[in-house]
Amino acid sequence: MKRKNQFAIFLSAFTTLALIVSIVLPASTYAEENNDSFKLTIMHMNDTHAHADLLPNMITAIKDVRAEDPEALLFDAGDVFSGTLYFNEFHGKADLALLNMMDLDAMVFGNHEFDLGSSENAHKSLSEFVSAAKFPLLGTNVDFSGDAFMNKLVKNEFTDSPEDGKVFDGIVKEVNGEKIGIFGLTTEDTANISSPVNVKFLNYIKEAERAVQAFEGMGINKIIAVTHLGYDSNPDFGNDLQLATYVDGIDVVVGGHSHTQLTEPVVVKQDENGTEKDPTVVVQAYQYSQLLGKLQVEFDENGVVIGQAGQLIDVASKEADSKAVEVLAPYKEKITQLSTQESGAIAKKTLANPRLTNSDVSVRANETELGNLVTDAMLAKAKERYPETVIAFQNGGGIREAIEEGPITVGEIIAVLPFGNDPVVVELSGEEIKQILEHSVSQAPAESGGFLHVAGMKFTYDSTKESGSRVVSMYVNVNGEFQEIQANQKYLVTTNNFTAKGGDGFDVFAKAYQEGRVQDIGEIDWEQLRKYMVEDLGGVVDPVLEGRITDLLGADLEAPGDEEGEVTPEEPEAENPETEEPEVNDPETGGNVDDSNDTDTSTDETGSESDDDKTNNGDESGIGNDTDTEQDVNVNHGSTEIASNISGGNALPNTATSMYTMLLVGGILLVAGIAFLIFRKVKYSKA
Repeated sequence: MKRKNQFAIFLSAFTTLALIVSIVLPASTYAEENNDSFKLTIMHMNDTHAHADLLPNMITAIKDVRAEDPEALLFDAGDVFSGTLYFNEFHGKADLALLNMMDLDAMVFGNHEFDLGSSENAHKSLSEFVSAAKFPLLGTNVDFSGDAFMNKLVKNEFTDSPEDGKVFDGIVKEVNGEKIGIFGLTTEDTANISSPVNVKFLNYIKEAERAVQAFEGMGINKIIAVTHLGYDSNPDFGNDLQLATYVDGIDVVVGGHSHTQLTEPVVVKQDENGTEKDPTVVVQAYQYSQLLGKLQVEFDENGVVIGQAGQLIDVASKEADSKAVEVLAPYKEKITQLSTQESGAIAKKTLANPRLTNSDVSVRANETELGNLVTDAMLAKAKERYPETVIAFQNGGGIREAIEEGPITVGEIIAVLPFGNDPVVVELSGEEIKQILEHSVSQAPAESGGFLHVAGMKFTYDSTKESGSRVVSMYVNVNGEFQEIQANQKYLVTTNNFTAKGGDGFDVFAKAYQEGRVQDIGEIDWEQLRKYMVEDLGGVVDPVLEGRITDLLGADLEAPGDEEGEVTPEEPEAENPETEEPEVNDPETGGNVDDSNDTDTSTDETGSESDDDKTNNGDESGIGNDTDTEQDVNVNHGSTEIASNISGGNALPNTATSMYTMLLVGGILLVAGIAFLIFRKVKYSKA
């Protein structure tokens, strides 16, 4: 009996130990060696947007991965076109010269690949890009039959013998004896935000199901979707999370469009009904050639994902490939010349971009002439596509340089708005606008990258009041007359996609984004500004302060007139130097955080406005990029509220965190201790 009791005690202890181990360890890690499993490495990039200067570094990063795994696949998730002078001048040819050196396995079309459709009355430039590509393109839900140039390059088939320079519904790649099915989806919203002309975009869910069925009919059970849908973009047009939820059989989604920095893969494990499904791994690698995604995924003998691990490689940290630098050199030389080219607009005076370090006013704390110019351009160009747009918002942290008096060069324009953000429109209530403005002035009179410049409206606030209760009045310009903004009324506003996704802590915008109230206009912000100055202003640029933003500083509010300019803003006193935050080291990046009294320490997919006075990484075209890509970014935009079937990625083998190790060891010791005490108690009670 004694032995039976002891056996029962140890059995109980062992069971408890097993339970602790199952709780402490990650739900699924990149599995240990399994003779029946298959491991695949996938590299991915997206939304490079003609930022060609970092592509030589990207090539080095790709070579490094292939040195470890020669069979690694490489995909481009679209939007090579539009964003810098490289595209304006070469229509994708400069980028293609470098892409052709990468040995890409496939590329999907992004919405910006169709930007030239209207000006060319078809897609001549796109067809030249495709036909010269040394890789196949994917157009599973794109109907090119109506385009005279592209329809000759399309092969509506799923093939295991894909040709370079052709468009396929899907392709099959064989890696270490295993066949992988690959197809591509482009957002249906392209019809609204680009210029596809006669190109049509089919339902992404139906076409994904068709692709999965085709591959499974070929006996293929490992399927990758390369998409330009957006990680969590407007659900009315579909996104990667919906694709992974609604379509069974997709193992990996390599995404683009939303410029999302997924620092680790996201795994969708349930369908739309909350029922357990085979895992789908979703990845995306930010923007502007700054990061190369690397995903390692493991399949069981049935093609089910049993392990995954991913990382984003900082491309700028790699040495540029010397041959690629030579290939890019003639293109770069031309761009350097173009950056000094006059835009056709002339500044009647210097448009300063002041900061409190050398001025009594700041682009991040006060209305400025340059801020008014930028927002006027945003509003005018948004109205061309969405006439009901009435307000424009531009965060001060996104306006980076001044414009000098005299002829304005293209390089100057790009330097003002160097991040190439996509303008969007958002439907907001009057109450939401008030909350947004409260956040905008919450730090006043101190600087904040989230301070919003406005057009189409004016508002007053009192910085002497408690933060969150500062906005006193808000008026919107309706046909030249200012009307008070009503809390329950809906208004269409335009801003950049950084702010629209909740950048600088704008939770109201983030909520609108999650609810599908954000619509991409299909433009680039600096190009909007250039067109506005030349086309709308006739090249004469002379903005003035108009009392759009007024700090009452404890004074009583005066009733506004019908014309802008009747309320003169009071300029706050210069910031007390003693309130300046010292420069500190960012433990996440190993670099310095913003040293300018900014309170906006978060960044989003554009990686822009929380940074202060970054260099442009040697980009001689004047195109500034924030190369600090290792910042802590909220990439899920509250996605846990959208779908409870999403989980984060898992670590590589033998890289479990010390927390897990400590908990595991502690659990083992705890159980061992309990078992020993019980054993002693039983032993002596029987003695």
